[in-house]
Amino acid sequence: MSGLPEQAVDADLQQEMMLKLITKGFYRELMNYGITKQGVVSVSSFLLENLLKDLKNPSSNNGDEYYNHQFTIRSVRDERHSGGGVGLQDVRLTALRPELCEQVAAWLSDPAIRDSFVPAFPQSSQELKEYFVQPGREYFAILYNDEPVGMIGADSIDEGSRKLEMKKLIGNRGLQGRGIGKTATFLFLYHAFAVMNYDKVFIHSSDTNIRNIILNSKFGFELEGIFFSDVVVGTRKRDVVRMGLLKSHWQEIFSGA
Repeated sequence: MSGLPEQAVDADLQQEMMLKLITKGFYRELMNYGITKQGVVSVSSFLLENLLKDLKNPSSNNGDEYYNHQFTIRSVRDERHSGGGVGLQDVRLTALRPELCEQVAAWLSDPAIRDSFVPAFPQSSQELKEYFVQPGREYFAILYNDEPVGMIGADSIDEGSRKLEMKKLIGNRGLQGRGIGKTATFLFLYHAFAVMNYDKVFIHSSDTNIRNIILNSKFGFELEGIFFSDVVVGTRKRDVVRMGLLKSHWQEIFSGA
C-alpha cells in the first residue's frame, strides 16, 4: 500500500480505485450471466443514457450516499444491563452462545457463504466453538424477531491500535431483502465505537462481492487498498479488498445532527 497516514490518502485516487474495482466485478458478473461483448457495450450505453437523464433532472437523484436516513446513534436500544444486548427495530445482537455453533457450521456449509470470508472460518461446530473463544475475538448472534439468523463479530482485535476487523454472516437466505444485514452492521458498529470505544473498524472482502462493498460504503467505510491475487477460492485466485471506517467519521454521519 502507499504507506501514507490514513487521513492523507488522496480522496480522488481512492475513488478511482473503487470505481475500477466495481467496474471489474460488474464486467465479470455480466460475463458469468452469458452477456456478449456487444451486450456489454449496450449496457455501457444504457448507463450513459441514465446518467444524462439524471443530469437533466437533478431532483430525481435522492442523494442516498449514506444510511443515515435509516439509522441514528440515539435510535439504538442498549439493553446490555438486562442481558438483551443491543437492538434496533426487529433486530438484536446478543452474545454468541456455544450451542449456536452447530447452526453456524450449517450456514457455512453453503459454498457461497463459506467462500466469501478471508480467510475462511473453520467448518466443524467443535472447531468453531474453539475459534470463537480465542483471544482477540468477540462474536454475536444476529436475532430477527428473537430467532437466530446469522452472526457478526470482532476479529483481530488490536488493543494497542484500538482497531478490529468486522465479519458478518446472514445464514437464512429466505430473509434477504429485509434489511437485517444492514441493521446488524449498524448495531455492531455501535458496539465497536460506542461500547468498546475503539477508533477503527476494518473489513476484508473478495473482489466479486460488489454488493457488500457498496453496502459498507454507505456506512462510511472507505477503500484502503487492494491485495491482488491474495487468496485462492476453489481453483481461482482472487483479489481482496480492504475497507476501513474511523470512529470520528461514523459519529459525524450517524449523530443525527
